[in-house]
Amino acid sequence: MVINIYLKKIFYFAIILIILSVDKSISVEANPPANVTSPFFYNFNSNGVLYETGNERDSTSPYFWLNSGAKLIIEGGNGKTIQNELLSNDSWRLNYLRSNPIDTDNGFHPQNIFRLFTRSNWLNFQQTLYFKIIKDQLSLSPNRQGHNGLILMSRYQNSNNLYYSTLRVDGYAVIKKKINGVYYTLVSKKVFPGTYDRILNPNLLPKDTWLGLRSEIKNNNGSVTIKLYLDNGMTNNFVLLTQATDTGIGGSPIFNQGFAGIRTDFMDVYFENYKLVNI
Repeated sequence: MVINIYLKKIFYFAIILIILSVDKSISVEANPPANVTSPFFYNFNSNGVLYETGNERDSTSPYFWLNSGAKLIIEGGNGKTIQNELLSNDSWRLNYLRSNPIDTDNGFHPQNIFRLFTRSNWLNFQQTLYFKIIKDQLSLSPNRQGHNGLILMSRYQNSNNLYYSTLRVDGYAVIKKKINGVYYTLVSKKVFPGTYDRILNPNLLPKDTWLGLRSEIKNNNGSVTIKLYLDNGMTNNFVLLTQATDTGIGGSPIFNQGFAGIRTDFMDVYFENYKLVNI
């Protein structure tokens, strides 16, 4: 009888070890959000991995919440999406194989849908981040299209209500609003030359080059103005690409503060020098 109880304890302990080895993210504790003030600067100098969580309060970072993409890898002074592909037995590969096999190529490329948000709220502010595209992930997903790109998000209320400032793979700079789950284009301007083709020319943006995106958002009297700037090559010279004023297209402008954030689609990307400043 004593031997049976002992064997049962060994069995349950082994099961716990297996669970922990499959999903390492469950062994780290959530952290409360930090009290962030303006200006906020994050230089990705603390090596580590931030894992995706289902909601903001479960994030292990006091500054960021990884909403999608499985892992934010921080090493060598850069943030990174997953690079190349996950191993077939990686727990995140298996999770995405079950939850979204189409967009992530059977779970091997969770970075195809990378979404990172701040845990602090911002109202009238400037957001800056440098992106470096390392590689395109030429997924067969029908969602890989010309509107994908490098994106700064502002005033995130929830997944259905926010603003997007985008440098797209079809070469356009676009500012959009998403309201009640519906996208509305506020402005669109061609920036990089060439003709986008999903197969033959799937990304008009330069690779292995630091592309600094800067968005500004500010309330007016009854409207919201959003501006998008580009520094091509980390020259610290930001050029205004386009701007838009939301007077109520598709619904009332989003006047309330919300999370800031970044998004990339169907690419392996590096990040550097993230900055938020009240304006």
